[in-house]
Amino acid sequence: MGSFLELKVLLPHRVFLETPDVLRVVAETPEGSVGLLPNRLDCVAALAPGIFSYETRHGGELYVAVDGGVLVKTGREVVVAVRRAIGGADLGHLRAAVDREFLTLTDQEKSKRQMLAKLETGFLKRLTRSFHDR
Repeated sequence: MGSFLELKVLLPHRVFLETPDVLRVVAETPEGSVGLLPNRLDCVAALAPGIFSYETRHGGELYVAVDGGVLVKTGREVVVAVRRAIGGADLGHLRAAVDREFLTLTDQEKSKRQMLAKLETGFLKRLTRSFHDR
């Protein structure tokens, strides 16, 4: 009997998925895909909105669309915390869900991001001026 990962996918309000006997996990990060096997070193990774896949001993390869979050591997346990998740076997459906629900910003979200960008820009300008004034 080989070694396996234990996978948990957590949403803000509930456990979305919990499964033992996971052979491998593949997740999308802002820098590209990352793969995890049972003997890989512990790690933490930010997740980008995309398709998260995992292979179980008995169920084959399974897919979940996730809306960004964080992945933490400690020992044999992999915990994924995301805002939203959609399960399913049809990759085309999941990819469309990612594009439609996770990558499309509402007008309110766009306004919030613009406001944050202005605040960050103003802060950086003031910080730069304070260094030049010394």
